[in-house]
Amino acid sequence: MKSKYALEGLKVVDFSWVFTGPIVTKYLGDHGAEVIKIESATRPDGTRLMTPFKPGAMGLNASGVFANYNSSKYSININLREPRGKEVVKKLVQRADIVLETFGPGVMTKLQLNYDVLKQVKQDIIMLSMTMVGQTGPHSQQPSFGQVLQATNGFVQLLGWPDRTPSLPVAAYTDYIAPWYVLIALMAALDFRRRTGKGQYIDLAMLEASVHLAAPVVMDYTVNGTIQNRMGNRNPGYAPHGVYPGKGEERWIAIAVASDEEWQALCKVMGNPEWTKSPKFDTLLHRTENQDELDKLMGQWTKNHTPEEIMAKLQAAGVAAGVLQNAEDMVDKDPQLKLRQHFVELDHAEMGKHLTERPPFKLSKTPSEPQRPFPSFGEHTEYVCKEILKMGDAEFADLIGTGVLA
Repeated sequence: MKSKYALEGLKVVDFSWVFTGPIVTKYLGDHGAEVIKIESATRPDGTRLMTPFKPGAMGLNASGVFANYNSSKYSININLREPRGKEVVKKLVQRADIVLETFGPGVMTKLQLNYDVLKQVKQDIIMLSMTMVGQTGPHSQQPSFGQVLQATNGFVQLLGWPDRTPSLPVAAYTDYIAPWYVLIALMAALDFRRRTGKGQYIDLAMLEASVHLAAPVVMDYTVNGTIQNRMGNRNPGYAPHGVYPGKGEERWIAIAVASDEEWQALCKVMGNPEWTKSPKFDTLLHRTENQDELDKLMGQWTKNHTPEEIMAKLQAAGVAAGVLQNAEDMVDKDPQLKLRQHFVELDHAEMGKHLTERPPFKLSKTPSEPQRPFPSFGEHTEYVCKEILKMGDAEFADLIGTGVLA
């Protein structure tokens, strides 16, 4: 007998797009929630156009990014500028538990689909709006994106080398931090509704969610007056602490030593070479004072061994070490990810077979897995209208013909 999913019966109307919102609704869907993703012909989810694309697949249904973050969802295309399009949305909200949107502040109000309107449709609806900096404040109306937000929250100031300009990562780190706060907020709101029968509106700012990760930087400033700067691969509490060359082409190993006991364990694995006995390296303080020389000597040892060999020996000795894995390593070689079946292969009607990820947390009583591949653009418009909303053939045909649905 098939186990029920933890969120089976939960119904979500999803206006989110790009990364953060779709990651949240993917996890909800992978745990059994019914997620109806709303797009329009004039505003498809931007990640449908993001590389990499599956060779041979074309158009809005070829993006590996979209495929990974949108499993377990239905897709319906609605023209939200049409009054009858708004009425279709309200019918979905009438039967929903959660509405999630990631438009800029004020957009849902202009569409007449804001919380004050939707709670008249469903009194106990839970609505979450996620924006870069929140619905209020002096910067709330400024356009932004995750790549820029990670500069605003101080991340970029800390990334790179002290003698060089700051580094802007390709990926927007903030997009992968905020989902966890969204999930927590939604679960708390659902519990509150279970106890009180009341819904609520949640205003979530990605800036504030991501600033939490800068807590040590904030504390160093408020307590010591210190403004932390770029340190490359250095960390004042660890030495050695860096990425070192391994045997082979472009093979690297990350090593972090936090105490003198770990240093002695590292020295033993290295065979206690003579240089490790120097007073320059006998304490954490001395090692941090001589890190340039320490890193050079470490690299001379690591380059004679494969990263996998070093990782195994150091981990067995209680020293933190990890191979710098590329995509091939993670998908084809990593025994940990294989054992936990993190990657799962799905078969999409247009893209064909592709990998997606399972949720990174496993519940002991209920399963979690992609319920179906990512939806093609507007794939379930007819299904949602006729099967879920019980719309008649004539009404559906009229909405299609007049451009309300696509």
